[in-house]
Amino acid sequence: MSAQYQRFLKVLEKWPADKSKVGSDFEPKSVANMSEAKLISGTQVANEIRESLKQKVADIKKDLPDFNPGLCIVQVGGREDSNVYIRMKIKAAKEIGIEAQHVQLPRTITEIELLDKINLLNNDPNVHGIIVQMPLDCDTKIDSHKITDAVHPDKDVDGLHTMNEGRVSIGDLSGFMPCTPWGCIELIKRSGIQMTGANAVVLGRSKIVGTPAAELLKWHNATVTVCHSKTKNIENICRTADILVVGIGVPEMVKGSWIKPGAVVIDCGINVKPDPSRKSGTRLVGDVDFEEAKLVASAITPVPGGVGPMTVAMLMENTVRSASKAAFNLLKKSWELAPLTLRPLRPVPSDIVIARSQTPKDISMLAKEIGLLGNEVSLYGNKKAKIALNVLDRLKSRGDGSYVVVAGITPTPLGEGKSTTLIGLVQALCAHKQRNAVACMRQPSQGPTFGIKGGAAGGGYAQVIPMEEFNLHLTGDIHAVTAANNLLAAQLDTRIFHENTQKDQALYDRLVPRIKGERKFSKIQLRRLERLGINKTDPDSLTAEEMCKFARLDIDPDTIMWERVVDINDRYLRQITVGQSPTEKGFTRTASFSISVASEIMAVLALAKNMEDMKTRLAKMVVAFDRKGNPVTADDLGVTGALTVLLKDALEPNLMQTLEGTPVLVHAGPFANIAHGCSSIVADEIALKLVGTEGFVCTEAGFGSDIGMEKFCNIKCRSSGRKPNAVVLVATVRALKMHGGGAPVTPGAPLNKQYTEENLELLEKGLPNLLQHISNGCSFGLPVIVAINRHSSDTDAEHELIKSAAVKAGAFAAVVCSHWSDGGAGAAELAEAVIKACENSKNFKLLYDNKMSLLDKMTTIAQKMYGAAKVELTETAQKDLEKLTNAGFGQLPICMSKTSGSLTGDASIKGAPKGFTLTVNRLYVSAGAGFVVAMCGEISKMPGLPTRPCIYDIDLNTETGEIEGLF
Repeated sequence: MSAQYQRFLKVLEKWPADKSKVGSDFEPKSVANMSEAKLISGTQVANEIRESLKQKVADIKKDLPDFNPGLCIVQVGGREDSNVYIRMKIKAAKEIGIEAQHVQLPRTITEIELLDKINLLNNDPNVHGIIVQMPLDCDTKIDSHKITDAVHPDKDVDGLHTMNEGRVSIGDLSGFMPCTPWGCIELIKRSGIQMTGANAVVLGRSKIVGTPAAELLKWHNATVTVCHSKTKNIENICRTADILVVGIGVPEMVKGSWIKPGAVVIDCGINVKPDPSRKSGTRLVGDVDFEEAKLVASAITPVPGGVGPMTVAMLMENTVRSASKAAFNLLKKSWELAPLTLRPLRPVPSDIVIARSQTPKDISMLAKEIGLLGNEVSLYGNKKAKIALNVLDRLKSRGDGSYVVVAGITPTPLGEGKSTTLIGLVQALCAHKQRNAVACMRQPSQGPTFGIKGGAAGGGYAQVIPMEEFNLHLTGDIHAVTAANNLLAAQLDTRIFHENTQKDQALYDRLVPRIKGERKFSKIQLRRLERLGINKTDPDSLTAEEMCKFARLDIDPDTIMWERVVDINDRYLRQITVGQSPTEKGFTRTASFSISVASEIMAVLALAKNMEDMKTRLAKMVVAFDRKGNPVTADDLGVTGALTVLLKDALEPNLMQTLEGTPVLVHAGPFANIAHGCSSIVADEIALKLVGTEGFVCTEAGFGSDIGMEKFCNIKCRSSGRKPNAVVLVATVRALKMHGGGAPVTPGAPLNKQYTEENLELLEKGLPNLLQHISNGCSFGLPVIVAINRHSSDTDAEHELIKSAAVKAGAFAAVVCSHWSDGGAGAAELAEAVIKACENSKNFKLLYDNKMSLLDKMTTIAQKMYGAAKVELTETAQKDLEKLTNAGFGQLPICMSKTSGSLTGDASIKGAPKGFTLTVNRLYVSAGAGFVVAMCGEISKMPGLPTRPCIYDIDLNTETGEIEGLF
């Protein structure tokens, strides 16, 4: 007979025969020399857990110093008992290193308002755990179950979401477990009893304690019985338990006679009982009669100091677990990306046939694979999406990947395949070399799509899909730029009209009207007053002179630089007359349209670092000069806020995918002649964070290295502060033969046999063009990898000649690529060369200092990038230079606008001439974008349609819904 059982018999002797009266006369203290059950101190165990969690948080912060686990406690109303629990949780959180915030909401809150608040917290990357304090203390009817299920399962640190409950019910203990039952399990483990094979009885079946406790015991291999208010013979069932977990909600219901000798008793109850002997007049008791039970059980939890502290401890455990998962994702070096399989055909089909032969992933799946959260992705259908800029806040602690720019030699009119090479390279890096890699591309304009060039999604087996959506509308960013640009143009002409037709007082009164007896300046008008040096905020306090100064921009129509835009090639809009209607009272002027991607707003979109920076840049855009020679800006016209509103969604990059299912960020499309010709800074920034320290971001720069790469470095990288690691220079045998004196290359016309047959002599004559472009990359301290884009008519001897010359000229490597016909596999060698080139590439430098004069900056670019001897300004350009310098724009970088068909300013001159003079015809400022444009020769900002544009081939199959004729 065990000592425990003997002790139990002594207790039974004191009990009355009528077991229904058990406890009424029982006085445990009268039994002398009886050993008592071991106390399982929840306070002690909770302290141990907190110390362990404190160390885990410290370990996380070693790797991510700016990372802080975040817990948010949502409370409706202000019940004092809830406040006590909240203070305990906040205190425990702070001790561990968790940032806990208490969100207290009014009793009057409605269900939908509470759900909205929870949704905001779900989408906050700095909040890793959310608990809603129950009960809800509210005046309105709120479904508490709906509220607990509104908390995202990944942040449900209370473990009350139906999904987390369901996981526990099927034995998946990898998620968040409900805190009180989990605390019970930990205490049982501390008791020393083996749960495996033990008989466990759970008294109570509540969602919060009883039911999940039973499930956890079951998955710890105990044999579990659940008792509740409808259970018969509860006492007898309880006496079979080796482990008794009580959460019935009745003070001291379970008596000593209910307990099997030697059982472990876990008391989850907490009740207030009158106690005159105490100062408060009450004391806390559990659902078990502790004084009786401790004489029978082998181990028991006290109340207070038992399960209560464990509930808080396990809440902290769940929060740290959630934060650890978030930290792991930040530190994770490799994506779990599933590439799409390519099955290249021979002969290679058309681009559209190839594109449609591949089934893209659902874009939400790709977003998840590369580490984006659901709230960071706005879906446009299931094949494209926008990425929220706040992803940069979440990933700020993560290191950046290698930064590679893809440029080219001076191209033929057919293009040499920069976009195709970019896509092939990223497919090789990501799908074949298992490196995190993102391609960043410009969005194509409808001009070339419907004109002669066609789309810009790459080609062959290295392209972006779906190509139709890539080339047509995408998510409407170009349309937003068009709308914003033309709003500014409309306001500009309208302002001139109103100033011409109104006297000072009437003009001022209309600009600052009295509405419902109140008159006040808008925010943008206050900014104008500040710029004018008028330190007043009351519209009625301005003098007549100040009113005139404020109201009249006094724009000189001859200096207007702002043009209207449209995203099609429409040559008849190159010069127009506006104001012909009789309603405009004879105030006509000659004006023009540009293509939308030539708008300065597109350049602003591409160069903005964030929403505030974009707004600041928009405000600075100079549209004209006044009659005194002062610049007039978009902010002076009062339109900055409206422009920002139109562009707020357009600033978010677009996510698409390659044929092999690797990520592509498509964003912005500034004209490469009169702007910098690169995709956006924000796309690159997001991509660099997504790929992490061992990944690669490859971005394309328009035209040859003399234009696109030079502007990428001197304008884009100067603005972003980024330092690229390498340049990939795309070359073709065809282009080099053209530069060697080959026959003209004309779109739509068959190639001369010089280009389809081996001709080493002609090729060698064209090599100086390649060597100049290699020198251009080296001038920025970048390793240059020459990518020879293979064409079917090329020969091995021609490739070897190019490779040998490139390496001799200082290229890091020269590689032949077949990505057009083979996809990423055809660019595997190029990928290897890029990886090696980026390993120790930290020598990037800018070509010039902004403090240099505008003329010196132009000269530096012309000499080092083009091979010119000097720069010569026309009389008009000289006047422009003086005006811009006097207006304070002399320290901006230069954006050289010249032909892409030659290193010189003359498209007919091929090869790599030296010592020529580059003539600059005029200059103007893109103050919002942040550069001065130098026009070298005639550059049209409005292309025209050819005799037979692509329009003839583009159609919609009304039976299948497919778009036909794109390429």
